[in-house]
Amino acid sequence: MAGFNFRILVVDDDPAVRDISSALLSSKGYEVRTARDGFEALVELRGALPDMIISDLKMPNMSGFELLSVIRRRFPQVAVIAISGEYAGTAPSGLIADAFFSKSDYSPEQLFSKIAELLEHFPLRPHIFKPDHAPVWVPRNAEGYFVVTCTECLRSFSVPAQKGEVQLREADCIFCGAAVRFLAEAQRTGENEAKAS
Repeated sequence: MAGFNFRILVVDDDPAVRDISSALLSSKGYEVRTARDGFEALVELRGALPDMIISDLKMPNMSGFELLSVIRRRFPQVAVIAISGEYAGTAPSGLIADAFFSKSDYSPEQLFSKIAELLEHFPLRPHIFKPDHAPVWVPRNAEGYFVVTCTECLRSFSVPAQKGEVQLREADCIFCGAAVRFLAEAQRTGENEAKAS
């Protein structure tokens, strides 16, 4: 990295996480910017594109799922690492990211290694991944509902979950009116998940 500092944008609603991440990454020679949520991250992107984005998934205002959907559509050349304490071990279904870490389940060395690996291959991707459906954020609550990301305007809106087996459902986006089709299915854990198409 001699002569050039890669830019990394850290997106997390926890100020302690932002401060620690910024200090750790800066100590490795990266130029670091931070944002509190997806909306603030998009404002940062208007200034200068980072080489990588490290984002939490569960945040107020605009979740990491929504942010990563926008990033992959508008800036496919930017590498993305998602981090969350809500999912143990494996990345949640529908996540559009180049790597995933569970919070408190990885070391700084593992993160640095993954960053170096991804930056070595970017911006030249072997192929640009363009999803054919919008990802959805599935909040874990007793009532159960889906937050579906509209494939047209990239805004999200909630749709009540229904009990039962796999169902193809459709809902009109409350912002632009586009019809968003999604497949709702019951997970083995008893939680619901949806995939938009």
